Amino acid sequence: MAIVSMNPATGETLRTFSASGWDQVNQQLARASRAFDSWRQRPVLDRAGVLRRAAQIFDAEKDVLGALATREMGKVIGAARDEVAKCAAGCRFYADHAAAFLEAEVVDGPDQRVVYQPLGTILAIMPWNFPFWQTVRFAAPALAAGNVGVLKHASNVPQCALALEDVFSRAGAPEGVFQTLLIGSDAVDKVIADERIAAVTLTGSEAAGRSVAATAGHHLKKTVLELGGSDPFVVLASADIARAAATAVKARVVNNGQSCIAAKRFIVVDAVYEEFERAFVEHMRALRVGDPMDERTDVGPLATSAIHGDLSRQVADSITAGARALLGGTPGGGLFYPPTVLADVPPTAPAATEELFGPVAALFRVTDAEQALACANSTQFGLGASVWTTDRIEAERFTNAINAGSVFVNDMVASDPRFPFGGIKRSGYGRELGAHGLREFVNAKTIRANFV
Repeated sequence: MAIVSMNPATGETLRTFSASGWDQVNQQLARASRAFDSWRQRPVLDRAGVLRRAAQIFDAEKDVLGALATREMGKVIGAARDEVAKCAAGCRFYADHAAAFLEAEVVDGPDQRVVYQPLGTILAIMPWNFPFWQTVRFAAPALAAGNVGVLKHASNVPQCALALEDVFSRAGAPEGVFQTLLIGSDAVDKVIADERIAAVTLTGSEAAGRSVAATAGHHLKKTVLELGGSDPFVVLASADIARAAATAVKARVVNNGQSCIAAKRFIVVDAVYEEFERAFVEHMRALRVGDPMDERTDVGPLATSAIHGDLSRQVADSITAGARALLGGTPGGGLFYPPTVLADVPPTAPAATEELFGPVAALFRVTDAEQALACANSTQFGLGASVWTTDRIEAERFTNAINAGSVFVNDMVASDPRFPFGGIKRSGYGRELGAHGLREFVNAKTIRANFV
């Protein structure tokens, strides 16, 4: 099997790799197992030092690494550099705080306590859309806790995957502590089943999550799943409409619209709907689509032909169902898709019920706050939500009542190393980042000793 790195903006094949056979994977898992035996024994501050040096490399090489991400999956160059810088921040966060997060919890004197110990080799199955950050937000806490990691990255970003292994190696991680497995999805079940794999984390589609969870469950292995989202962006009557509309566009087209936490359903109360729609459509119309290496580009290509085909079908089916295209709606050349705004979206149309991975926004007009809340929760997903209001009581009501892993008020949803990140319902389970993310892959061991 060939693993192909292709530039989605040009169609150029950048590099081709041969997938690793089981003999090679077996050797990598053996190295990981040996590395864990010693890595877990190193002082946490020693492990933190590796993360701190990785952060320095990410900062020093953000231009080179950012350009690699842009070439391999199409995100605009400025966003790619920002992603690498975020990796540096994530590594530093765990370098600074891992010791405190892992400190034993004393319950009743030093002989009655809970200690946090690493599990072993963690398999990370990561997506292409944030090829560096998605991996680092698993790797930094896992390695800080004393685990080791093996990465099965998306098959369209093999160069980013190998670059990550190189960064951690140059930062001083011993051989086997972090490795990239160049394998296809057909080999994943066998890796999960291997007794040397202690747990699995996946960021990806609902279908991938079901498959991985089923296999891991059969082998009684812990999983963390971060899956899709159809995040609501709720605009209430008291909102600052100019700011809300400008932020809404950024929230929709982040990463060319290919983000689980990108706002996708824009729910606006009747009192301010017309004003918001006008401003939103004009901002979307002003976006520049083109070469992602051009600093002036706002929206680059979609990552693969499959994503482009799925998005084209979803938009066409939504229009057939009765939605109106206020802007765009017709596929562009190559893998480019124009910024698109759909209005009057029927509740059963794909734009209302499915995750749209691309620069397509669906507007929903509701009568009042009560209907806005009902619309926000009328989804099988539960990843993030954004609420716009200047009324603190109304904000409190919505943050408590919206069913999601994160709710942001007067801001767009974003991950932050300091806060737990993840979803509920079909958006998955478990948490990344913060202290919660570090403790997902540790054994909370109770120790009770009695010397009387």
